[in-house]
Amino acid sequence: MNRLDKLKKDYEQTEIPPELKDVVNASIRQAKASRKKRPVLKQWTIGAAAAAALFVGSINLSPSFAQAMANVPGLGTIVDVFTVQQFAIDEENYHADVKIPEIDGLADEGLQASLNEKYIAESEKRFNAFQQEMETLKAEGGGHFSIDSGYQVLTDTDQLFTLARYNTEIQASGYETVRYDTIDKVNGVLLSLPALFKDDSYIETLNAYLTDEMRRQMDEDSMKSYFIDEEFDSSFQTIDPEQQFYITADNKLVLSFDEYEIAPGYMGVVTFEIPTDVIKDQLVGNMYIK
Repeated sequence: MNRLDKLKKDYEQTEIPPELKDVVNASIRQAKASRKKRPVLKQWTIGAAAAAALFVGSINLSPSFAQAMANVPGLGTIVDVFTVQQFAIDEENYHADVKIPEIDGLADEGLQASLNEKYIAESEKRFNAFQQEMETLKAEGGGHFSIDSGYQVLTDTDQLFTLARYNTEIQASGYETVRYDTIDKVNGVLLSLPALFKDDSYIETLNAYLTDEMRRQMDEDSMKSYFIDEEFDSSFQTIDPEQQFYITADNKLVLSFDEYEIAPGYMGVVTFEIPTDVIKDQLVGNMYIK
């Protein structure tokens, strides 16, 4: 048995701490529901004949994220992120750059396959929607439209790995969204926000903290503005039970809101790092958030 095989065997025999059994079980159920064989990547055809469309079919390691790849101490596991496919359109008034990530190296191959399949599906949907809108604008006499879609590794520690996928669309105005996947690499679990807490009382706790924090920031900085007053039609009321989130390398919970979700567009994507003292009594355990 070589060193890597031994490390994998030791990994597989590691027991899940009892305090986070609920977290693991809830997340494992979600992962198993979509467990499949690793998908075979299909070739996509760019249908806009008039567009200067470029398709990069070879698997290229994204240089900007090469440094984010890490050896996990004690486990010998390397989690890689590749740009597995890329689409680009570059015309005078229409621009698209869509990079599709693929994760490689997770011990749970079923979870890995389901994530990679999701990344392909969401990118395909996004690019097809861009093409349709571009053709509509051309038929109506022209316009301007661009999208920039990619990814970034935010956290890569012994325990946790977070991949963020961003998308920016610019037409009459800009709109940016970010989606996150945070993975427990040791136990092979895709984490969800509700699974981190004992019950749903965390929603009210986070709502109260966020409202106070938004007011504090606006009092300290006149350039900051949030939709928390009655004058706004979309005034902040509550987070989504599964609000977009990630966990930092130093085990802090961060909530993320898309552009225009709780603030004017000039604020962009807004994130809040939650002090652990605010939520510690509601957490299932302290493995992930400390």
